[in-house]
Amino acid sequence: MKKKIEAKSFKLTNPVQECNLGFAEGPITWMQRASGYALFERVQAEEIGQEMNEKNMLDLSKFGKVVKLKSFAAFKSAAHALENIMDVSEAVCNDYLKSFLETNLPKTSSGKSSKFKLGVGEKNFAGAIKQELNCECVSDDIVIEILRGLRLHGEKMLKGFKDGDLGRAQLGLGHAYSRSKVKFNVNRSDNMIIQAICLLDQLDKDVNTFSMRCKEWYGWHFPELVKIVADNGIYAKLVKFIKNKNDLSDEHLDELEVICGDSLKAKQILDAARASMGTDISPVDMINVESFSDRVISLTDYRKNLYEYLVSKMHTVAPNLSALIGEVVGARLISHAGSLTNLAKYPASTVQILGAEKALFRALKTKGNTPKYGLIYHSTFIGRAAQKNKGRISRFLANKCSIASRIDHFVDIPTSKFGEVLKEQVEERLKFYEEGTKPRTNDAVMQIAVKNAKIENGEVNSVSPKKRKNDEMDIDEEEEKPKAKKSKKKEKKSKPEKNGIVEEAAEISVEKEKKVSKKDKKKEKKSKA
Repeated sequence: MKKKIEAKSFKLTNPVQECNLGFAEGPITWMQRASGYALFERVQAEEIGQEMNEKNMLDLSKFGKVVKLKSFAAFKSAAHALENIMDVSEAVCNDYLKSFLETNLPKTSSGKSSKFKLGVGEKNFAGAIKQELNCECVSDDIVIEILRGLRLHGEKMLKGFKDGDLGRAQLGLGHAYSRSKVKFNVNRSDNMIIQAICLLDQLDKDVNTFSMRCKEWYGWHFPELVKIVADNGIYAKLVKFIKNKNDLSDEHLDELEVICGDSLKAKQILDAARASMGTDISPVDMINVESFSDRVISLTDYRKNLYEYLVSKMHTVAPNLSALIGEVVGARLISHAGSLTNLAKYPASTVQILGAEKALFRALKTKGNTPKYGLIYHSTFIGRAAQKNKGRISRFLANKCSIASRIDHFVDIPTSKFGEVLKEQVEERLKFYEEGTKPRTNDAVMQIAVKNAKIENGEVNSVSPKKRKNDEMDIDEEEEKPKAKKSKKKEKKSKPEKNGIVEEAAEISVEKEKKVSKKDKKKEKKSKA
């Protein structure tokens, strides 16, 4: 009776993704963990996926009779483990895995089919292994059931490991694998810009709302202060300092001047407090007003710090876009696009109307005029342009914003030189619309930007050492002498060439004349005959 061919399982697992393999003929099974590759041998021949029930699969004593460890190859380091996991996820059979399988799998002669079947959990990876090892690969329910058991009992079946060792290895490798897939760059993170600009907009609304409430609350006691001081932050500081207006005197003039930053306003506040029409306020109410003013002051200070943080982030992530259109408008463009990558992918026509989607769809629905600008309307260029030129300058500005965002995304070394030059181009275009001054070409402007960027990076010396006039004259004279000698040699060489060409032309003309004369003689003989 022929020996029954038995299926074995060969398994690849990692914390993020699992590629499962198995093979037959002689009882062997293999699995991959975060710590290395392990090869198991399958002892029994029954179809585990069909005949072994779930209770037997969960029982290590029963499952251990079916599958036993044969070989284990540990990864050399964490970087080596990450390299192998990346290859497995991309369905690539690398040299380390290939040598491990060739060493432990039964050898097959060339031209003959393998006596075993290799079970693979993923069909793409099965094709790669089959191409490298020339062995038959299988991906079916039986292999999956074997791999379920190995996934469950693999840590206990491996020797030399303590409880939790493989779990920690999987955790570290999983984090490294996720970081490599996400490709997160701390220095070029645009997600921080998106969160910062959203928080900045929300803080503006909150500070405005709280300041209005503070003015209304304190206005019952000192209504004249609102007309003198318009800034919300300064008003809240004055509320905290003045408290009861009846206690204000000439001794507080210097401190009022420090808070307001203007001696005239400080004197106006002092005069208004003496002749104020406001009602008196109780100490308990004043405590609540003072506490609320502290909240407004803290929010105002935090808003300033957040703005400085946003400016520094924009100069790091998108320096050219910041130099061209400003930090706040550039951050809003990135936030609305979702990321700097998405903004770089957008064409200039999309950047132009970014933020005006509702108006665009309404115009398309009603067949009306489409919007000329979106978020870029808040830039200073469109505000400075005449009404008839707003659409033209917005289209030109969107084009430059698209270029700046692409440079920021793809450049290796961040620089703002391109953004500064693009800003100059927009300024020149504004002058062209107003005065008719011809702007520079894009080629000339980009050459200047590239040169400035190289100088900034230290690739080109910005200032060359000056030479003395005598040295320059000596060098010029020395250079002219060999040129004169070379020109004489060229003249000598060119003369015989010209003479030779003339002689050849003369010979050709003589031969043509001879041929013509022979033809004429033949015609004369025929005519006489």
